[in-house]
Amino acid sequence: MAVEIDLTARKPDWLRVSLPVGDNYERVKREVRGLNLHTVCQEAACPNLAECWGVGTATIMILGDVCTRGCRFCNVKTGTQHGIVDWLEPQRVARAVEELGWKYLVLTAVDRDDLADGGALVFANTVRAIHERVPGARVEILSGDFRGDLRALDIVMDAEPDVFAHNLETVRRLTPVVRDRRAGYDQTLRVLEHAKRRAPERYTKTSIMLGLGERDEEIERVMDDARSVGVDIFTMGQYLRPTKKHLPVVAYLTPERFRELGALARTKGFHQVVSSPLSRSSYHAEQAFS
Repeated sequence: MAVEIDLTARKPDWLRVSLPVGDNYERVKREVRGLNLHTVCQEAACPNLAECWGVGTATIMILGDVCTRGCRFCNVKTGTQHGIVDWLEPQRVARAVEELGWKYLVLTAVDRDDLADGGALVFANTVRAIHERVPGARVEILSGDFRGDLRALDIVMDAEPDVFAHNLETVRRLTPVVRDRRAGYDQTLRVLEHAKRRAPERYTKTSIMLGLGERDEEIERVMDDARSVGVDIFTMGQYLRPTKKHLPVVAYLTPERFRELGALARTKGFHQVVSSPLSRSSYHAEQAFS
């Protein structure tokens, strides 16, 4: 079920999270700051920051902290970096993976429409740097759509990431409202389909947010569309409004409803389904290999 909300009311109990504390959290914070790295955990105000950093994991965001797109759900800054690229960043990320002892890293990035390849080469260089410095470490890519340029996507896939993720974010009907106009539902499906065809032995993944006004039949259609292009891993989580400037929450789905939707998704044949109010695309990502 969904809970209709009063926007002035407090969040339901199941959405309250602990403040980030602990030695491992502080260690990760010092490490990423010392190496001049960004984490999506901080930039996107992820509700799982306390849990993930507390056990010494994080999702690293490369290519800066300013995105060329302005999706209406996202808390990352919008603007342009005027083509500037830090070509040493891949080595710093690899060093962080080694020093923190990570065996599974989710690597994401802001959209860089100011670059001819959308940042694909930096993605690829980072994957290769991690594999060279920490043999055996697994790397999951959570990328943008590279403006639909499949040649740029090939650059990333040639680096052999263990998982390629690109998010649909919402149902087809709400895509023009939720996402930047340069994104698109069908464009995302084409990117996911091409990634799977390019490396059929590797996992592909997508994620959606719920609570934006989607209908039950639309949620199931997203599942079917994702499976139709070979997506292996499907995640669902509650949309949480970062600030009053972002899209409002239409409804809070209960944990029970997320379990029901997760059960439905599993009937579609996905390798892994993650469905809970606080699930995000990279939450418990390493469990795909458990």
